[in-house]
Amino acid sequence: MPLSTFPATLSQKIAENPSLINAISMSSFIKRTLLSQPELLNQWLKNLPSSQDCTHYAERLAKILQNVQDEEQLGRELRLFRHREMAMLSFIQSNKLASVEFVFQALSDLAETIILQARDWLYQRCCTEYGVPMNSLNEPQELLILGMGKLGGRELNFSSDIDLIFVYPDAGETVGGRKAVENSKFFTRLGQRLIRALDEVTTEGFAYRTDMRLRPFGDSGALVLSFDSMEDYYQEQGRDWERYAMIKAKILGEDLSNLNHRYLKQMLRPFVYRRYLDFSAIQSLREMKEKISREVVRRNLIDNIKLGAGGIREVEFIVQTFQMMRGGRDKILQERSLLTVLPRLAELNLLTIEQVTDLRTAYLFFRQVENVLQAIDDKQTQTLPTDEQAQQCLILATQKYLIESEHGETWIEHSIQNWADFLHVLGQYQQKVRAVFNELIGKDEDENPPLVNEQIALWRDIWHLEMSEEDLASVLKEYAVQETDYAEIFRWLTTTLQDWSRKPIGVRGREVLQTLLPTVLDQIFNQPNYLILLPRLLNILDKITTRTTYLELLAEKEQILPQLITLCGQSIMIAEQIARYPMLLDELMSNKGLTQVIDFHDYQAALTDYLVRIPEEDEEALIDALRQFKQSQILHIASADIMGVLPVMKISDHLTYLAEAIIGAVVNIAWKAVSQRFGVPKHLSENEKGFAVIGYGKLGGIELGYNSDLDLVFLHNAPENSETVGEQKAVSSHQFYLKLAQKINSIFNLNTSAGVLYEVDMRLRPSGEAGLLVSTFNAYDFYQKNEAWTWESQALVRARCVYGTEILKAEFDQIRQSTLAKKRDEVMLKAEITGMRAKMYQHLTQPQAVEFNLKTDKGGITDIEFIAQYLVLANAETSPEMAVWSDNVRIFDTAMACGILTEHAGEQLKYCYTAMRNRIHHLNLLRQPSCVPMSEFEAERDFIGQMWLQIFE
Repeated sequence: MPLSTFPATLSQKIAENPSLINAISMSSFIKRTLLSQPELLNQWLKNLPSSQDCTHYAERLAKILQNVQDEEQLGRELRLFRHREMAMLSFIQSNKLASVEFVFQALSDLAETIILQARDWLYQRCCTEYGVPMNSLNEPQELLILGMGKLGGRELNFSSDIDLIFVYPDAGETVGGRKAVENSKFFTRLGQRLIRALDEVTTEGFAYRTDMRLRPFGDSGALVLSFDSMEDYYQEQGRDWERYAMIKAKILGEDLSNLNHRYLKQMLRPFVYRRYLDFSAIQSLREMKEKISREVVRRNLIDNIKLGAGGIREVEFIVQTFQMMRGGRDKILQERSLLTVLPRLAELNLLTIEQVTDLRTAYLFFRQVENVLQAIDDKQTQTLPTDEQAQQCLILATQKYLIESEHGETWIEHSIQNWADFLHVLGQYQQKVRAVFNELIGKDEDENPPLVNEQIALWRDIWHLEMSEEDLASVLKEYAVQETDYAEIFRWLTTTLQDWSRKPIGVRGREVLQTLLPTVLDQIFNQPNYLILLPRLLNILDKITTRTTYLELLAEKEQILPQLITLCGQSIMIAEQIARYPMLLDELMSNKGLTQVIDFHDYQAALTDYLVRIPEEDEEALIDALRQFKQSQILHIASADIMGVLPVMKISDHLTYLAEAIIGAVVNIAWKAVSQRFGVPKHLSENEKGFAVIGYGKLGGIELGYNSDLDLVFLHNAPENSETVGEQKAVSSHQFYLKLAQKINSIFNLNTSAGVLYEVDMRLRPSGEAGLLVSTFNAYDFYQKNEAWTWESQALVRARCVYGTEILKAEFDQIRQSTLAKKRDEVMLKAEITGMRAKMYQHLTQPQAVEFNLKTDKGGITDIEFIAQYLVLANAETSPEMAVWSDNVRIFDTAMACGILTEHAGEQLKYCYTAMRNRIHHLNLLRQPSCVPMSEFEAERDFIGQMWLQIFE
């Protein structure tokens, strides 16, 4: 670029500086700025700009604005400051002295500083003229500015427009002026003057082109809204494209110690991030994409790196689609920065690591091109240039450039020697983005529509007509449906459709339902168990008719419906759970499949990862997440059970270790809440709790079923006179642990929208319901050895420490094993155990029963458990290994190893026990009682009866 426009003495100095020549060659904007501000050129000739100079914008601009006297001078100083700083960033970019990310983040920080300082200067001027705006509580009101788009995400282009929304907290009027002015008028005037200060073109140019069209009601709406007006709008009229835009919204100068800032963030979050998975976002984004595609064609924007196929907009669509769909559930997606969210999509298995890498590198390449392109002449353009000089600038800029990486800044290099090379590299990036985009959003709808089979077409016809029995029969005869079932099917369908006709489903919901229901019915009536499936599937659809997002999920994801039909056919429990908690439908989307369960030792780590997404201070959300995690994992376990992937012993293992992980999380939540209120017991070391949870019954025996309660006992190790320490008022350590136990119980029993976590039974604690809710280890040890009844010792056989440090677990094991190994009178032991069993028969067995109760009847599960408990209590003194295990199967294994049981007897006891438990699991899935016809398990019951007589009589 010729230097003749500079004074001769300066031209010579510039010519001696390659970096300066390079920057001027790459940007006519730099040249114009240096010519209009010669003092800046002199400064650069002494010290060339570096990335360290692009800091402290607020301090430097505030110093300049101290001397500003009027709005004309304000506008001039803002523009001169902006041009100087932008020229510096262009110099840094041209000479590759910083990463692509550094440049657009610095551009964003610069814009935010200029906007805020202009606002603050004008606010003081308006207060002088009109008085200070106040609310009804006589509190001063402020103007909050939402930075939208790339400004909000700290991803501003070199010559971006800035999209803003103005809002103030409360209605009221000004105080201290000549005449009171309504707050709405005050802030409207302030907003108008701020826009003029930024947007007006003067002899110095403009500071920022300012776009206010993203505000509620757009150009026809008020320029500034109060919190109440904004909340009403977004609750009642906010549209999906506004949610999309609001993902990037940032309160400029955000300060979460400011109550107004906190309130505004909390107000907007539920509008942007829906509580449930929101698959309606896909359709909305498709419609937005179609509009953009039409605009590209209309305006011939084929060479536009932002709006063209595989460009910047599509990367943004991909990321923000997941944010809209899942941000309410996965709070780690609630970020404004695209580059921050991208790797989290891989963490959540929503995209592969390779896809995330492709999108990131493509996005940064596009942004490098975009910024260099706009820095040439400070013009907002994303269209590839046709003149050779601008093309050469892009070639030089993309041969090698810096980006941020895990290990600092990294050079990206491309073999680009000419414009054809550049277009080739650009095309490769666009193809990678397009591939991911098409997989997620769908291809442009220029393809042939999918074929619809004849039966589905018939179902669609019936939907649009008023269904008669004759119409239904004409469709059902196409399937292997018994004519005797027609009337019942007709009743189900007409009742359901009549109910739906009265529901506020909405236009979009009805459209999806009209497409979805024929497909559902077609698949149901292709199954032999259609009469079981029909009410279960209709119940699920009924529960989601007003939640269009779930209807769209079923319609969008073809793999879900077949899985749903299989699971609902096998388990009414699963069908009812999905109907009650539709969020479980998301689990059917898993690429790994529903029957793949995590290793049972990994539940704690998986739950920790799941809860990381939720702020620690949001206790309600944490508790809700525990229930969601439990429900989703049980759905996987039950699916693996139904499909025969896991044997019964493994099912119980998974259910038990899942419960243990949840117990640990509950204790941690409760500990945080109680310790914040009362401090922590002073006898504890850092990160200690001195607290243990003992699991009894099926939890202790690693034998949990789908509907099992948790039998828990709480123990602590606090010394007698210990107290809490902290900023709060001290309480005794025992009182602290009592509060902790109460808090744990309340968390388990809290009935939220996601249901109750677990039913908890505390009656097995020392002295039962009359005893303390939590005991010391010493008191528990004394009670077990000196006061416990035989039935309590039986219960102790199936007890296990399910939460606590290894030291506390070892302490409990010592108490348990020494108690079980006590010397006992064999005759008295047999009498007490058989007496207890006789009482249970009287209370739990129905004399005229026509079915066999697998749990409580003679020859059932309880008899087997009593046999195991007796073998431990009668033999642990001489065979201490009998007191090691808490589960029945390993107790029988140990008894065989010790010669207490023959191999035949032990193996047969194990077989009977696992067979009955397996049947109980499957009855649970069908929501049926644990009863079977008397003709079943006859041989097993006879064997158990013989063993009972052999052992006890």
